[in-house]
Amino acid sequence: MTIRVNGTEINETAINAEMNRARSAGHPEGEQLRDSAIQELILRNLMIAEAAKLDINAGNEEEIIGTLLQQEVAFDEVDEATCRTFYEENSASFKQGEMAAASHILFTPGDGLAASLVKAKAEGILADLQKNPSAFAAMAREHSACPSGKEGGALGQFGRGQMVPEFEQAVFNTEPGNITPELIETQFGYHIIQVTERKGGDIVSFDEVKERLQAYLTDMEGRKATHAYLAKLVSEATIEGYELPAFA
Repeated sequence: MTIRVNGTEINETAINAEMNRARSAGHPEGEQLRDSAIQELILRNLMIAEAAKLDINAGNEEEIIGTLLQQEVAFDEVDEATCRTFYEENSASFKQGEMAAASHILFTPGDGLAASLVKAKAEGILADLQKNPSAFAAMAREHSACPSGKEGGALGQFGRGQMVPEFEQAVFNTEPGNITPELIETQFGYHIIQVTERKGGDIVSFDEVKERLQAYLTDMEGRKATHAYLAKLVSEATIEGYELPAFA
């Protein structure tokens, strides 16, 4: 069925051109791409027609539509009280992710007896380090099978989800400055881990996020106002051959 907006036809040539533009912008292929193209063309048609009624002539289509929306879509900047209410009602969203820094000494076991010998060696070094933690970096340089051994075993800073689960659990359950009391076994082998830093898990203060939050909430208000304006244009138009789902 032919698509018409207030009697103006949207043909396949226009739809294909809009789909190509969307592809070049990185939109995925599929039926959704065609729907998005049709919806974009319908809304553009309505806005250009409305701009013509209001004698808006600002150059190209993008400028005309921008001028129309700036002129016709009104909304206020969100105030601090609204921001604070949102902050208090969504406090979990303002929690910093936990971060840690750690060093490790990795022992990679072989099979059979070799595996037992490697584990025994690792347990002996762990016992020595529990008595003398300051020797950790030297031991890592001498014994670690990980490239980080050259740096004294230092792995730098990382967050949850960046390490294998057994390693992560050991790190985030160990206080900074301590060495894990036992070997930690992962798919890579046996680890002796020294946690050097842990931070995060705290709520970011309102003052730290106030400006970004105000910008975000104001942008959301702008989007809602724009949607309401477009819904009004759609409700007043005669659209044949297609139903805009967001405005049905």
